[in-house]
Amino acid sequence: MESISDIAEDLKLLGDKTRLQILSLLKEREWCVCEFVEVFDISQPAISQHLRKLKDRGIVKEQKRGQWVHYSLNVQDKPYISAILELTPGSDIILTQLNTKAPNACCD
Repeated sequence: MESISDIAEDLKLLGDKTRLQILSLLKEREWCVCEFVEVFDISQPAISQHLRKLKDRGIVKEQKRGQWVHYSLNVQDKPYISAILELTPGSDIILTQLNTKAPNACCD
């Protein structure tokens, strides 16, 4: 069982709109960092910083494939995050809100 302090730290990360959108996108599938750069229209270092914070807390996991890093959710032991993500929009709505379309397969 996680401490209240640990839960609070995790929830603080979800208070950032970009990180919450990233996690919502990861509900449906694994994403490559290059895909996040394309849909959020922010720099790769900025995306990587968001993902590093989530990875450091164990909320996402990464897998390196060639020069690209792919991310997936890792919240099996964090039911409070799973519960929040059940209530967030799916990727189709998020991409519409970001005024973008599904990313091209840039890293395969």
